[in-house]
Amino acid sequence: MTPRVVEPPASLGMGVSVYPSATAMVWQGVGHLHEAVAVPGVRLAPGDALVEVELATVCGSDVHTVLGHRPAPTPLVLGHEQVGRVVALGRGGAKTTDGRRVALGERVVWSVAVPCGRCARCRRGLPQRCVSLQKYGHERMRRGWELSGGFATHTHLLDGTAIVAVPEELPAAVLAPASCSTATVAAALEAAAAIVPLDGALVLITGAGMLGLTAAAMATEAGAKVVVSDPDPERREAARLFGAAAVADPRAAPESRAGLAAALAKAGGRASAPTIALEFSGSPSALRSLLTAVDIGGVLVLAGSVSDGPELSVVPEQLVRRLLTIRGVHNYAPRHLEQAVRFLAEAGTKYPFAEQVGAVFPLAEVDAALAATGSPRVAVRPG
Repeated sequence: MTPRVVEPPASLGMGVSVYPSATAMVWQGVGHLHEAVAVPGVRLAPGDALVEVELATVCGSDVHTVLGHRPAPTPLVLGHEQVGRVVALGRGGAKTTDGRRVALGERVVWSVAVPCGRCARCRRGLPQRCVSLQKYGHERMRRGWELSGGFATHTHLLDGTAIVAVPEELPAAVLAPASCSTATVAAALEAAAAIVPLDGALVLITGAGMLGLTAAAMATEAGAKVVVSDPDPERREAARLFGAAAVADPRAAPESRAGLAAALAKAGGRASAPTIALEFSGSPSALRSLLTAVDIGGVLVLAGSVSDGPELSVVPEQLVRRLLTIRGVHNYAPRHLEQAVRFLAEAGTKYPFAEQVGAVFPLAEVDAALAATGSPRVAVRPG
């Protein structure tokens, strides 16, 4: 794909035509297949960038959207986990999170969220919850921002997007999830470590999907002993490959060899009560089990409950007497994307991240990718 700069009036931004035309796979709503829409050109405002997508992975939230389990505006270009190369820049160029100018041809990942940088929440250090937040793969397709998601040949990065350069040698399958699952885990671990240091901690993780597996590896690298609980035996075995010292079946009898108590005792020895609990499954029963299991002075971080569900019953007296902290994590700040890329650069090939991406579909078969099961991630390759 060769971008060509078209010179419009400066007030309109920089026009960039792409030949052959860029293609976006557009979802019209529940029960509809994706439609390929040609986008022959984009208009890049100062600070914007155009990136050619190398690989996009399918996040669970993409699947939930097309199944109708979460509301979404349409028409919509889904996809928010991807890696690609910069092929065009708006006037003045764009910058990476460390303040360096982005170069044409540079391989990058970018944040799922675009904050305004000016509102009260942004000024409080919560850009991920900006009052006028825009999110790749979540916004209604509109004139001027047609290439707004990862299920396309190109993505139009808006000014204010956190952009991080990534190593050339790392496989795309390792890097693409950085923009969602890896960065979200970095945010969750930071939230936990603000209360209890990770080094030497006993960490209990519920859910061994992409988030849980990533958390197991990141916590292990930080010096923690990790126990992962998941009802799927294949996922439990995968957790061992990602550093888990022990695994548990939440359906097993409490005192059985496959149960949580035995796993915690195996990993923690005498200190068998976890001081950090991370919930990535969204299961109400998992939430209840973590509240019961976490030790006095411990912290429970919730990151998997992103859809409506039953209320969680919490006894205030238990919070007080057990000195517990409950924290929620949704989206992430630019520094967490930096941490995600740094971790993958150092340990991305130490653990089998690439193997967690199963089938790879061509862009035109994005509906098949969204329907595929059996792996923590499947991928879409536009090329």
